[in-house]
Amino acid sequence: MIKDMNWGKGIVTGMIIFMLFISGMVVFMFLSPTDDYDHQYYEKGLGFDHDYDREKQVVKDHAQPLIRITDDSIKFTFPHPVKGTIKFERPSNNTLDKVYQLNSGGSNEVDISIDPLASGKWKLVFDWKSNNKAYLYQQEIYIK
Repeated sequence: MIKDMNWGKGIVTGMIIFMLFISGMVVFMFLSPTDDYDHQYYEKGLGFDHDYDREKQVVKDHAQPLIRITDDSIKFTFPHPVKGTIKFERPSNNTLDKVYQLNSGGSNEVDISIDPLASGKWKLVFDWKSNNKAYLYQQEIYIK
């Protein structure tokens, strides 16, 4: 004997299970954290060659700054007097990022107080001019 199969109940059950699956995926996607997507990737891509040339200039001229961390300041020593900026980027929290002006005057050394900086890992982005040449240099440091 063959029992009557009720295909309607099976199709409806399958559709309900599929809709629950899709609904669960939608909820999961909305609750997942946002991507660390760089919204200015296109603009950065356009300036890549310019930045690359300035980074190569640092290596070519041996212009890397010497970084010394003391108890209350960070001392940067350059081969020549400089004028530009240094950006302190905090990888774990970009709201702590700070930008300082670099102007060594007649000397080759610049001091920046570390009092307003939280301890931990920092990425330094130097952007300066010296002897009519533009430079870009990046370095990671750890402040205790």
